[in-house]
Amino acid sequence: LCPCLIYGAYVFLPFDAPLLPTISARLVYTLRCAAFATFPIVLGMIISGISRLCSSALEPFGELQREVEIHRTYVSQSIHLFILYFFNMAVLATYLQQEVLKLIPLLTGLFAISRLIYWLSYAIGRSFRAFGFSMTFLPLLAMLLWNLYSMFVLEPENVLA
Repeated sequence: LCPCLIYGAYVFLPFDAPLLPTISARLVYTLRCAAFATFPIVLGMIISGISRLCSSALEPFGELQREVEIHRTYVSQSIHLFILYFFNMAVLATYLQQEVLKLIPLLTGLFAISRLIYWLSYAIGRSFRAFGFSMTFLPLLAMLLWNLYSMFVLEPENVLA
């Protein structure tokens, strides 16, 4: 489903990436796009705090109730995945051609949407969360494999340059 979503958005959304001739400009562009991917994480932190305040637990640092635990786990996992996603997107931006730099904001949007889907499906039931997690993890895995391929096969002389 992820390749279909990315391809459909790439073809049908009417925007192009700005001209980014240098690696530093591409990294700044990636950093700016990644700021939008933090929206679901910050929203999760806010909801987690509100659910902890509204919890009926007598001890604030005692055992968490299910509704509090869901949000805390979501935020923790999202932060870990965001770090991996961001670093892979930054490396990806250095290897992409100018014509396909449109993928950076699309991958950022996919990350944000898939984390929200994961959060919703995790709240519904733990057995449904695999769909949202796979929508986050499989593009991350594809980016990692492309980055490793680019580093070691396409440009092995520039691995550490």
